[in-house]
Amino acid sequence: MSRPPRKRTASRFAAVQALFQSDQTGDNAETVIDQFIRHRLGELPGTGGFEDGRVPDAEVPLFSRIVRSAVRQQETVDRMLAEALPAEWPLARIDPVLRALLRAGGAELAMPDGPPARVVINEYLDIARGFFTGGEPGMANAVLDRLAHLLRPGEFD
Repeated sequence: MSRPPRKRTASRFAAVQALFQSDQTGDNAETVIDQFIRHRLGELPGTGGFEDGRVPDAEVPLFSRIVRSAVRQQETVDRMLAEALPAEWPLARIDPVLRALLRAGGAELAMPDGPPARVVINEYLDIARGFFTGGEPGMANAVLDRLAHLLRPGEFD
């Protein structure tokens, strides 16, 4: 029995990829969003889905919202991330994919109408496990949990 597609997870996964690409190429958010919509999101006819880095199940509105929010709030989110990270791990030293993941998660936690913080943390923890096999998922979990407590303290009373 196959599991139904996790569209919101796919949207977040694509957002992490897009933020990584934007960081590496210097392209602005709108350019990267457009590139992803045209070339990476959705399934190509006659394929199984994830070929050539495609994310077939991503929801474009959520994907776009996360990318735009992460870029628009990057300075604020980066400052919070820097405070949440261990002193020996400045944000610039963090793996660029992990940095993109933390920015996406931080931006989504900052959305006042976003899903519950625990959902956001679990989603990005699942994504981190897809990218990393070492200690990075644990670091992502700890950092996003700390941000969630700062940004949404009412959810943890």
